[in-house]
Amino acid sequence: MVFGKIRDAIQGKPKLDGPSVLPDYFPVEPRGCEKHAEKLFHCLANDATAKARDMEAAGLHKSYYPDVQVKASDADAARKVQEIAAAGSGASSDADAALPKEGDNPLDECRQFIAYYKRCCDRELKKKHNWILTEPYRVQEEYRYKK
Repeated sequence: MVFGKIRDAIQGKPKLDGPSVLPDYFPVEPRGCEKHAEKLFHCLANDATAKARDMEAAGLHKSYYPDVQVKASDADAARKVQEIAAAGSGASSDADAALPKEGDNPLDECRQFIAYYKRCCDRELKKKHNWILTEPYRVQEEYRYKK
């Protein structure tokens, strides 16, 4: 544990390559990564969720289903976003910078926390006391969805 902290101090800040995505093992909180997991969960619950809600209000979010057309839930927010996009990036104020843009990723708000969480979990999930968190669990047949 102490060696991991020393290694983290020497390596510096972790870098997340590519777009901001959560790891496959995301909701786990291995022993030794409680601090990083707590910071990530807090960021997701507050900053990323607020950004996602703003994107939904402006109609900029993507639907999980391909046949669903996305509509803005707040017409005023959608109009402001379209006006900013039409005006270009040259004339933007502080209020306009808070509005979402086309192609934004809500997880970009938590990019640094995701990188720290990923580095810590990649190291800690290999340890014996955290192996149980990576084991798949079996669901009984009567609880499965019918096809």
